Amino acid sequence: MNRDRIGRRAMLQGAGTLALAAGGATIAGKAQAQAVPWSAGTERPALKAPAGACDCHMHIYDSRFPVAPSATLTPADATVANYRLLQRRIGTTRNVVVTPSTYGTDNRCTLDALATFGGGARGVAVVDAGVTDAELKRLDGLGIRGIRFNLVQAGATTVAMLEPLSRRVNRLGWHVQLHMRGDGIVEIADLLQRLPSPIVFDHLGRLPQPAGTSHPAFAVILRLIDQGRAWVKLSGAYIDSAIGPPGYADTTRLAQAYVKAAPERLIWGSDWPHPTQQDKPDDAILFDLLGVWVPDEATRRRILVENPQVLYGFPKAA
Repeated sequence: MNRDRIGRRAMLQGAGTLALAAGGATIAGKAQAQAVPWSAGTERPALKAPAGACDCHMHIYDSRFPVAPSATLTPADATVANYRLLQRRIGTTRNVVVTPSTYGTDNRCTLDALATFGGGARGVAVVDAGVTDAELKRLDGLGIRGIRFNLVQAGATTVAMLEPLSRRVNRLGWHVQLHMRGDGIVEIADLLQRLPSPIVFDHLGRLPQPAGTSHPAFAVILRLIDQGRAWVKLSGAYIDSAIGPPGYADTTRLAQAYVKAAPERLIWGSDWPHPTQQDKPDDAILFDLLGVWVPDEATRRRILVENPQVLYGFPKAA
């Protein structure tokens, strides 16, 4: 029995076996193994993805496209073909391609991926204040549904751009996606209240551990959610965890708090190919965490299928 299987079994037994059983899980290891580049392990998740399940946060890297001079993360190629292996492994059929910091405001890699994926994909672009209305309209026609402000791997965007660009993309029905640490979210709480467009917080809001829900950014995010103005991505369990795999107990508590507060405002993402992680996580374990975070099957379907339909404009799943 390999170490990956032992790790997953320990996680499930310790933090959610009953939740998975209630949600129609399969038996781990029974399905055909599937190796995926930039992902540890080969087993399928125990949790079965519902039809139309969407991975709302992943990236494509392709050396055909130039790296931005300001880039601090420059991973090797992680292609559409590689990602389709991940879809086959975890059972998702829709995805949202997010332009990574590697390319600055050059969205050609993301747009090329969207054209290859076809109608089952949407995108989130990176633009700055110089973007024209004509370009925004063109991006909309190519499947872009939001713009990202990465203020952690900073370079292409700034806080000063948030409000004016939020006003412009709101006319298209887009959102602004914010990758910012919790302390920064608190600092700009008043600005976030002024933004006209919806806000999507990356990676559980980047709340530091062990503070978690006691960090003041959690209250800022919940207030925006209560106003119907914000969404949170259940993604990047490993990014701020002080405990780590296989159960990520600290980020699990945070995710469960979001689920208790507002499941109608949550989406899920793999963060494949995990560009911030030198040791790649097991994507089956990450997907199985949903069985612990969201024990109710109908609520999981809402997060994986129905909420992405609302936020990204996917057709209603069968």
